[in-house]
Amino acid sequence: MTEIRSLSTLLEDVRTHMGGKTDIYLSDLLDEFHERGFGFFLFLFALPAALPLPAVGIGTLLALPLIFLTAQQALGRHTLWLPEKLQKRAVSAEQLTGFIEAAQPWIKRLEFFIRPRLGFITQRPFSYIAGAAGFIMALSVLFPVPLTNTVPSMGIALMAIGVLMRDGLAVLAGMTIGLIWVGLLIFAVITFGPEGLDWVKETVKSIV
Repeated sequence: MTEIRSLSTLLEDVRTHMGGKTDIYLSDLLDEFHERGFGFFLFLFALPAALPLPAVGIGTLLALPLIFLTAQQALGRHTLWLPEKLQKRAVSAEQLTGFIEAAQPWIKRLEFFIRPRLGFITQRPFSYIAGAAGFIMALSVLFPVPLTNTVPSMGIALMAIGVLMRDGLAVLAGMTIGLIWVGLLIFAVITFGPEGLDWVKETVKSIV
């Protein structure tokens, strides 16, 4: 059985393969991660969304690619599909390196707890359920409520790491965190109507 590379090792390999390049095409990243592309790209977009960024509109900006990715996962795609035009888009090697360097310390801490286990949860047919849960969580990022970016995106990021590391327990934990938050939002809206979101907003502000 092929040894599963840790996420920190994968990211370090990406940085090594960049060499002296100034730009990295998304198609290069797809080739690098192969079937683990879902996990990597979900992690790539979910991690910044999981941070409590105050910028206006950041939720929508980050939610759209998360919705696109989780929808494909829910539909049962084995590998990530990106339009050819998007595959030819390049990202700055300097920015990607900065992301890797900033993420590595946190990833190495997480890897102390995350390891290959319950791998069947990261495979079909359970991956369909995980994709559907991630899709719902990504949709919730669009709501302008404090921590709406942070909590479900944290859940998606944890699920993504679980997929990359074949850790089914991490996938379950991410689903639980995100869906409990989504359930809270739905409960607030059903119970209090549109004002329910304001109630959640004020409650969160009073706590944090």
